[in-house]
Amino acid sequence: MVIPSQIETSVHIERHYAVTEIAEMWNLSVDKVRELFEDEPGVLVLGERSPRRKRRYVTLRIPQTVLERVHSRLSSKFGRSAPQC
Repeated sequence: MVIPSQIETSVHIERHYAVTEIAEMWNLSVDKVRELFEDEPGVLVLGERSPRRKRRYVTLRIPQTVLERVHSRLSSKFGRSAPQC
């Protein structure tokens, strides 16, 4: 019997945030949060990024570890003025 490692299973049970939740927590616009996370490794992208449509139908789900990584990067880049989680 194969038992998955703790690292493999933790990704699946890790808290994932919606763009609107992060926008509210960090007091930013939804568009700015999308801009910060849309190309970030580890973010779940649900839907299609079709250039043929006027509107992109994409939902982002951001894992807690990715949220913390981006927050840390922004905090070190901009000092203490970065959004608080």
